[in-house]
Amino acid sequence: MSHAPTGEGVSLVQQAVQAVRDHIRDNDLKVGDTLPGEGHFAEKLGVSRAVMREAFGALAALRHIEVANGRRARVGAIDGSVMAASLDHAVATAQVSINEVWDVRRTLEVRTAELAALHRTDEEAARIMALAETLAEAGDDMDKVTAADVALHEAIAEASRNPLFLDIVRSFATLMRVAVPAAWRTRTTDVQRHTVIARHRALARAIADGDSESARALMNDHFDRAVEGRLPQGPAQ
Repeated sequence: MSHAPTGEGVSLVQQAVQAVRDHIRDNDLKVGDTLPGEGHFAEKLGVSRAVMREAFGALAALRHIEVANGRRARVGAIDGSVMAASLDHAVATAQVSINEVWDVRRTLEVRTAELAALHRTDEEAARIMALAETLAEAGDDMDKVTAADVALHEAIAEASRNPLFLDIVRSFATLMRVAVPAAWRTRTTDVQRHTVIARHRALARAIADGDSESARALMNDHFDRAVEGRLPQGPAQ
């Protein structure tokens, strides 16, 4: 049995947060399972309802639990928004550069492309192909280009069958909404833009064909072309 942490420097709220986490783990709760109310934990821990309310709020902010008026708290699902906020803060405060983020992204997404080619369903293959065509048809509409590009990379990650890959790729979406238009603006000729579109189509086709080696190589090439010298170095604005 786990126990809430005690000792100097650990606040009552921190102890309460840990107690809720321990309850989830010790009772083998899964996403969507309900939790006892704040009153239950307050009585068990000997703390006030105000402490438990703050603890529940902290856990909800981290998406560890879901809370809503009129119903009991539930165990939350994995959510890339927390990671995205942390990543955006790191870039905005110059702790990491966008190019450094993209280096990590390359490592992950080369693998997701490979896995997607191996594990995608027919429906996922069709969606990936369709998103590549949506990107091709977006023209100079940067909102549509960006939305299609973000959705395409997330669809590939989802087809990898590893939910953690999808969660991490989703966390890049905010930065992609800055970087994709910036990169696209460097492609000033029709030939350059058609080449980028052709690469996306080829990647989608390799995944649909189950060609993991080509999918891996094409995703790697995509990052070679997209990253080298084209992404902004400073904070995302």
